[in-house]
Amino acid sequence: MSRILIIDDNAGVRDALELLFAASDLDSIAVDSPEAGLAALASGDIDLVVQDMNFTDDTTSGEEGVQLFRALRDRDPELPIILLTAWTHLEQAVELVRDGAADYLGKPWDDDRLVTSTRNLLDLRRERRENQIRRRRLDASRASLAERYDLCGIVYASEAMHEVLTIATKVARADVPVLVTGANGAGKQKVAEVIQANSSVREGPFVTVNAGALPENLIEAELFGAEAGAYTGATKAREGRFEAADGGTLFLDEIGNLPADGQMKLLRVLQTGEFERLGSSRTRKVQVRVISATNADLERAVAHGAFREYLFYRLNVIQIRVPPLGERPADVLPLARHFLGDHRLSPGAEAALTAHDWPGNVRELENRIQRATLLAEEARISASDLGLAEADPESDGVSRREIEQALAASGGTIAKAARSLNLSRQALYRRMEKFGIEQ
Repeated sequence: MSRILIIDDNAGVRDALELLFAASDLDSIAVDSPEAGLAALASGDIDLVVQDMNFTDDTTSGEEGVQLFRALRDRDPELPIILLTAWTHLEQAVELVRDGAADYLGKPWDDDRLVTSTRNLLDLRRERRENQIRRRRLDASRASLAERYDLCGIVYASEAMHEVLTIATKVARADVPVLVTGANGAGKQKVAEVIQANSSVREGPFVTVNAGALPENLIEAELFGAEAGAYTGATKAREGRFEAADGGTLFLDEIGNLPADGQMKLLRVLQTGEFERLGSSRTRKVQVRVISATNADLERAVAHGAFREYLFYRLNVIQIRVPPLGERPADVLPLARHFLGDHRLSPGAEAALTAHDWPGNVRELENRIQRATLLAEEARISASDLGLAEADPESDGVSRREIEQALAASGGTIAKAARSLNLSRQALYRRMEKFGIEQ
């Protein structure tokens, strides 16, 4: 149970606060001096402090209260502190709130406001602790994953990407097709590389083909090969991508853009492992692990007749969704630093990077970093070098309570909650991660 420390030299105030907190089901202890308060903080688990600002009868300066506040902050910078005073000094209040005071109330205080503020601060402290525990567990799990598997140099810090890689390494050993979905530039090919690197065919070839970019009249030749004379310009026999990937992995990118004729031919080889080169009647057989990727909604394409249903089910034995960078803001700065080389980021650049929505995902981030390192006149990269507007590192846009209310009103639907807050989905995800709000 959360514990509140009351520090006030007035016995009547201490009694009143203890009664108020007890009536609100909040546990508290009270002491009568700064020295006793610091001793209590050192001797037990204190989650919040309510402290007086005036401990002598002959002054209204609050100097002793200021000294106590700073001493408490030195011992625990994350400790929420509510300041109480009979003499409200506006300038002093502004300064102390800027220095980290959670609230500043005049005496006599408003009971409802004090209890509400206390509850909110205790909730926030508990959530921060839970986030710290979750972060330590994630760090340990990340280290373990990196020790046991080849992650192909992927840089990440988010729980979302850790889940993706955990699934990818689990399914790597299973000789089944995997469909990797996600926006362009989110890292689908890197996930495919992780699957290949940890599979039973990791020593075999890894062949990549952009299925959507294949000319419709050459799809068969590109995938399955062709004999000399099979078509105009075919002066010699050539092997296709399936033959090149024999004993390894074939990565079919943008599979959702494959034309209907190519879908039919692809389905046959996935079912039987057999095919014929264009212009040949000889049946060839290969052992190929197929990983496909798409940024399209294949289920919708199946419903509209644009993608073969049986091919979809053949490709979609295991599906891994790679979230866009806007949904995993914890990855932005680690990735940026990875791309930077010898350069460094200014605080303004870091704030601008985390505030950006990243519609172009990791690819956009890498391009902006490359641009900045070429154009920057100093080793320290600024927001303008990145082509981004300066952002206030302390600006939240909306409060935790507003986000929670919007999520509750929308039934947990991110898109609807974001619209009600006048935010993009990516911006809402960033704020949810900052506050530790789970979807």
